[in-house]
Amino acid sequence: MLRTEEPIGYILERKIFDRDLARNAARAGADIMVRTRATGLILEDGAVKGVTMNRLGDDFEVRSKVVIGADGVESQVGRWGGINTTLKLKDIMSCAQYHMENVDILEKTVDFYFGKRYSPGGYTWIFPKGERAANVGLGVLGSKLNAKRPIDYLNEFVADKFPGGQPVGLVVGGVPASDALKTTINDGLMLVGDAAHHTDPITGGGIMAALQSGTIAGQVANKAVRKNDASVKVLREYETEWNRSFGESRKRTYRVKEFVVNLSDDEISRIFHSFAGITAEELNLKGTLKRLLRLDPRLLFSIRKLL
Repeated sequence: MLRTEEPIGYILERKIFDRDLARNAARAGADIMVRTRATGLILEDGAVKGVTMNRLGDDFEVRSKVVIGADGVESQVGRWGGINTTLKLKDIMSCAQYHMENVDILEKTVDFYFGKRYSPGGYTWIFPKGERAANVGLGVLGSKLNAKRPIDYLNEFVADKFPGGQPVGLVVGGVPASDALKTTINDGLMLVGDAAHHTDPITGGGIMAALQSGTIAGQVANKAVRKNDASVKVLREYETEWNRSFGESRKRTYRVKEFVVNLSDDEISRIFHSFAGITAEELNLKGTLKRLLRLDPRLLFSIRKLL
């Protein structure tokens, strides 16, 4: 078990977090449209000029100088706008998660399980959500899938670890575990967060990158609107800034992910045992690589490709 004296993360109640973001946006002047979905983009001479939408069966248009696509994995908005958002099987995690009650957990401990038994190419997680409650889920790499579905792996895990637990909610879906898109912009269009493949390739976590890229996109969109110019030339600043902010670290993380998914269960077990006694300050790519080299100096040849 890995322990640190200082907290190294936070557990969010996602529904409350998303609602709070919407509340803050509304108070800042945004129009929130509930029960509304995008059905296409308004294109003029190849440039995006707005969105076609449907709300409770009624079709309508919203014209705009800039559209920011934040519609998640394999973004349809991106495809409508001429950006290929398709993921290879080796770069997508197929996930399933229960919210469970009546489970015996440590409320200030996050558990992760690695290995082919429960989550080939991915991992299984237990996130505490209060007294005897937790989110229990897993992701399986698309290239490792067979006739057995992620929900089947999850049911086996729950039966082994929480036989008396009760699922009260289920979420399923895909998560990018890829390098970033080659381009995240087109005339009048920017993609952010999962839609831009900005999730962490190892953990699948996307909230921090979505907030970062969303902030940068908002700032660039503001400039484009003021200039009355949302061409690729102007929106290129968005790509420059997100690359500067977290792009290079993501490239390294993707190389680490490609290295890890090819390890055997025994190799993964040895690596995690080498982290015994690690401090919070060491929990980064540099600290991890130092631990791996102590474990086996022969790993240097493979690890140097990750730097």
